[in-house]
This record gives sequence, C-alpha cells and structure tokens, in this order.
Amino acid sequence: MTVKEPVSGKRGGVSTPDAPAEVAAPASRNAGRRAEVILAKYGVLVAFLVVIVVFSLARPESFPTVENLKSILASAAPALVIAAGLTVVLVMQDFDLSFGSMIGLGAGAAVVLMANEGWSWPVAVAVAIGFGVAGGALNGYLVSYLRGPSFIITLAMGTVLTGIEFAITGQKTIFSGVPAGYTSIGQDELLGLNNMVWIAALFAALLWAALDRTEIGRYMYAVGGNAEAARLAGVRTRALRLVGFVVVGVSAALVGVLISSQSASYSPSPGVAFLLPAFAAAFLGSACFRPGEFNIPGTVVGVLFLGVIQTGLTMLDLETYVINLVQGGILISAVLISRLGQRVT
Repeated sequence: MTVKEPVSGKRGGVSTPDAPAEVAAPASRNAGRRAEVILAKYGVLVAFLVVIVVFSLARPESFPTVENLKSILASAAPALVIAAGLTVVLVMQDFDLSFGSMIGLGAGAAVVLMANEGWSWPVAVAVAIGFGVAGGALNGYLVSYLRGPSFIITLAMGTVLTGIEFAITGQKTIFSGVPAGYTSIGQDELLGLNNMVWIAALFAALLWAALDRTEIGRYMYAVGGNAEAARLAGVRTRALRLVGFVVVGVSAALVGVLISSQSASYSPSPGVAFLLPAFAAAFLGSACFRPGEFNIPGTVVGVLFLGVIQTGLTMLDLETYVINLVQGGILISAVLISRLGQRVT
C-alpha cells in the first residue's frame, strides 16, 4: 500500500500561504473596521475634549472659567435653536438654505412693529413667528407637494424672504424704540444663565422628544431612510416633509427674536452668519451617538464644539478669517466623518 505524504502549503500544485498568513488579512481588515467604528462613534467627542484641553492650557487664566462657560452657552443658544430645527429636515434628507433670510425677516418684522408702529412686544413676537410658519409652509409645499428640489427651492426662497425683510425695514438699522420687555428676552438671566440658554435648551429638548420618542419622529426617520418605502407603508411623507420645513421656519424666526432682543436693535441681514455654523453643527452631530444619522443630542454637541472653538480662537487673538477657515474645515471634516459613519453602521 502506498502512503501519500501530506503536502503542506500546496493546493492543486500551486503554493499557498500558511494558515496564520491566511488569517492575517481578515484580522487586519477587522482591526481596520473596528478603528473606523470607534472613529465614527467617538471621534468628534474625543476631538471636543482635546480642543477644550488645548484652549485651557493656552489660556488658563480666562478659558476654563465659569464666566467663560456662561458666555459660550449664551452665544451658542441662538445657533442651537436653528441647528436643532435644521436637524429635523436633514433627518428626512431635505435641505433648507432659506433660514438665514428668515432670521433677518423675523428680527426685522418684530423690531419694526414695536419701534415704528407701537405694537406690544408679545404681538410683535407672534407676528415674527407667524412669518416663520408661513415661510416654512411655503417651502414645504413647493418641495414636498410640487416636488421641487429642496436645495434650489429654498435657495430661491431665501432671496424672496430677504426682499420682504428689506421692504419692511427699508434696509435701515433700528436701535431705538425697542421696549424693555422685549430686550429682557435676550438680556435677562434665570438661575445665573441667560434666558436664551433656557429657551434653546427647552426648544432642543422638545425636538429631541418629538424625533426620538413619538411616532411622528419615527416616521420622519423612515422618510429619510427610504421615502418611497415609507409612502408605500402608509406614511404621509409629503405632510411630514412640510412639517419639517415649518419647524425650520419657526426656529429661524425665533432666532431672529433672540438676537434682536439681545442687541435691542435690528441690522439688515443678521442671519447670514448662522448658515455655515448650523450645517456644520448638524453634520458634526451626525457623527455622534448614532454615526451617520442626524440626531438632536449630537447637534447639541456640534453647536457647543463650534462655540468652544470660536471662543478659544478669539481668545488667542486670531483674525476673523482664520476662524472662518477653521469652521469651513470643520464642516468638511464633519461631512466626511458622517459618511464614514454611514459606511460602518
């Protein structure tokens, strides 16, 4: 009887790698995937902590203080309101580029009605919010019911809203005739924190509860995941998308009220500066907690991250253009990290 000797490392006459080498490649790929998952889930949070430590070491006498923390929270409050509202439409894979103009319209309408027409501040605030509802509803109708692309529709609507703002205000700066009751919204404090911080926290908490704890919120995430499948399952996708744009409109009008009450004045186009930071915060947030998915807690982290960076860079006496460059770079990084999160989840 002939006994065949075992042939090691050969298959069909061709040399093959040893078993440990065969396992090495999959193990390397698994290690790489684990690194991607860790980066997607915790990269932004780690970067946030690193930034805080760096600025604290660079300016130990002024940055890591309670007063600076209060200042960061107060300055970030309006940004949190609009970024949280924007998160709602981003959840459904829509965009809104008109909210900067709506901020200006809300601020201008409220201040003009009080300073020039003598209206009471609660009525003026209600009218400003009403503009937000109307503008958001029109955006939502054009996008969801008439099937216009949200990017183009809202970009064009921003021009329209700016035209209405200028028609109401005459493009004039208004700094007199603003009642004390109105200015107290943005200037007074409660329990040691500016009123705007409490308003922003309450607003963000309500949107978080709506998105994560209600059936409507689950439907919104379903629309963002696959709108056609959601529609076939009986979800009223068009109505939900319209509601999302209304939320952004109300958020923007509320920000207009907050910033004009804080400054006790109005200046033309005050909402332009919020456009990039709001998107940056939302995309940064999509890389936190639930990688690749827009969520309110993540947006809160994104807003605070940007607020810390802006304050820290200002304390380092850097020019405004440097701050803008950093914010732009952060937005690019946030988008890339968000896409990474979508791949690994």
